[in-house]
Amino acid sequence: MDFINHYLTSCREAVAGLDKAAVGQLVKSLAAIKKSGGRLFVLGVGGSAANASHAVNDFRKLCGIEAYAPTDNVSELTARTNDEGWPTVLAEWLKVSRLRMGDGILVLSVGGGDAKRNISPNLVAAVDYARQQQAAVLAIVGRDGGYAGQQADVAVMIPTVADDLVTPLAESLQAVIWHLLVSHPLLREQAGKWEQTVADR
Repeated sequence: MDFINHYLTSCREAVAGLDKAAVGQLVKSLAAIKKSGGRLFVLGVGGSAANASHAVNDFRKLCGIEAYAPTDNVSELTARTNDEGWPTVLAEWLKVSRLRMGDGILVLSVGGGDAKRNISPNLVAAVDYARQQQAAVLAIVGRDGGYAGQQADVAVMIPTVADDLVTPLAESLQAVIWHLLVSHPLLREQAGKWEQTVADR
């Protein structure tokens, strides 16, 4: 029970520590991308790649935003890794997709990338490329935000409230935040199936 209490208490503290103003700015930035007909590319590696795939579904289905996760295409991802190297896989994917002004990237990451320590160098390269193309750079990141947090136009930082739970809390709260985003009235076009079912009663 001690660990269960520790984990759940840490979740509550991390949620309470979120910068609500930054979340609001993230909503506005996504609304601007949507209004202009821009595309959203959700980037993550490891567990955050799975979150990126789920988030893309929600942005497309619930919000009507044209969204993609480069890591969903395992054939291209592994071909690029094999032939060109891991650090450039995301930036090269964005190049072929002709990322441009009006589009945006949303980085989901525990640490945000750190080129000097060779941690998620592909996120670092993708952020740099997005900056070059004048696309919006958005991030939901943990720890100190890393490179993505430093370079983003808007970054929501997930507070570190327990050193032994940095990764699980960061990846868990990515899901909490993106579900908030796709449920927000400025972004949502349709309710989820169960919300529709309740409304039909």
